Amino acid sequence: MSTIDLVEYGQLAAVRIRADDGAEATVTLYGAHLVSWIGADKRERLFCSELSAMDGTRAIRGGVPVIFPQFAERGDGMRHGFARISAWRQGANAGRAPDGGAHASFVLDTSDLPAPIAQAWPCKFALELNVTVRANELRLTLDVRNRGGAAFAFAAALHSYLAVDDLGRVAIDGVGPGTLVLDDKLDKIYRNVEGAITLRDGRGALRLEQAGFTDAVVWNPGALDAAALVDMEDGEYRKFVCIEPAVVDPIELAAGAVWRGSHRISVA
Repeated sequence: MSTIDLVEYGQLAAVRIRADDGAEATVTLYGAHLVSWIGADKRERLFCSELSAMDGTRAIRGGVPVIFPQFAERGDGMRHGFARISAWRQGANAGRAPDGGAHASFVLDTSDLPAPIAQAWPCKFALELNVTVRANELRLTLDVRNRGGAAFAFAAALHSYLAVDDLGRVAIDGVGPGTLVLDDKLDKIYRNVEGAITLRDGRGALRLEQAGFTDAVVWNPGALDAAALVDMEDGEYRKFVCIEPAVVDPIELAAGAVWRGSHRISVA
């Protein structure tokens, strides 16, 4: 039976979405941050660091952070934008899907921002993140709406930390010619990605499909950078790879317009 429940994740308020077949996802209201996705096969598919703060004092290390309106340091605002550290609200769109899946939505708009952030980025906007689970499939959609009277530019990404058994066994197809393998640090943007991306490791394979997002970013901090992160154990870098659908370079959204980016991950 599908259920949408309010739960606690660490010290954070969260929503647990559970489908008829037992697939489930947990999303914290802090950042609308997807911190767990377990398919009907009962396997956790996302990585979260053991050292990550789960109390709202800093961005969560792992899961799927929502990146908006800036990617990394590519702008004058805070790194990766404010969406991942903002207090979102559960939206009205929630419940059982016709196919037996379950879904919930999360919303953030200008009125939800603390004054300093709203003053630094005064554009009138509304975000809606929809999360759907069914069987061994996760679907995410991010809508960006311009509620102001003038166009604004934004970048966006769903910074997915995908759990792997060991980084050295990872093989990625679909981001460029040939198969990508990695065993240490990688931070690369792949432009104009079309078609599915496949992630293979000792666990099997995941199929990643995106629309609206033009780019894909593959990232792992490697041993040296991981050791410098206060919210990651030194060896944890070997337990994940980030493959994130993204719009890295800001795009312009006209007044009253809506942009949608979608991301589908399924067990191949």
